[in-house]
Amino acid sequence: MKHLQLHFDAGVETVTIDRPEVRNAFNDEVIEELTAVFLELGKRDEVRCIVLAGNGPAFCAGADLNWMKRIAEYTRDENVQDASKLARMLEVIYRCPQPTIASVHGDVYAGGTGLVAVCDMAVSVDTAQYCLSEVKLGLIPATISPYVIRAMGARAAHRYFLTAERFSAAEALRIGFVHEVVKADALQGRVAELSRTLVQAGPEAVKACKRLLHDVAGHEITSGLVRRTVESIADIRASDEGREGIQSFLGKRKPNWLVG
Repeated sequence: MKHLQLHFDAGVETVTIDRPEVRNAFNDEVIEELTAVFLELGKRDEVRCIVLAGNGPAFCAGADLNWMKRIAEYTRDENVQDASKLARMLEVIYRCPQPTIASVHGDVYAGGTGLVAVCDMAVSVDTAQYCLSEVKLGLIPATISPYVIRAMGARAAHRYFLTAERFSAAEALRIGFVHEVVKADALQGRVAELSRTLVQAGPEAVKACKRLLHDVAGHEITSGLVRRTVESIADIRASDEGREGIQSFLGKRKPNWLVG
């Protein structure tokens, strides 16, 4: 990988964007690499949790300037093709079977907020700054919008999409865009704690739970939805992992999926 660093330890894969010279801004190459990596990691049973981070002074400052110069000359059809690749990357990360954690520091601009939003959890340093800056450039945060609006809520999105204001980590926490805010020296430790918690759970149950969240959150409670939840719990109870979990709990022993 040209622009990513990968590190695996005790069930946790850390994917680090490694373009510190441009504050981890992404271009078509980064988009292609992130898409490929998350597709591959999603197939690996030994990977129980994925952390997405950035090397250097920022998590991700949005789009690379040189890439923006190129797309400024694109036709509409070329822009559709290019934006489709970004949309595909975001969807692949969002639908990754394993739980994902964004480890956030520094500036998080434009598309960088999309990377935070597609992760299941986000831990931010208290000095991080966020900005959906697109309208200042005469653009709109279209491809990231389904995920960012879901993460921060429509009311907050109305403000920050339209004003392109910078907002603090404390504000990101208040509106629910991130889950926790910590001091810079505590970020790695807190992300590691969350990761350890995730790898202690049943791996298939975690994947099924993530699918359940996607199926249920934001959807009307219909008889069909209720039926799917009934079938989901029946399936997991009858699975080998479900039976092992119940038996280990009743037998007061550790389940066989524990890492380390």
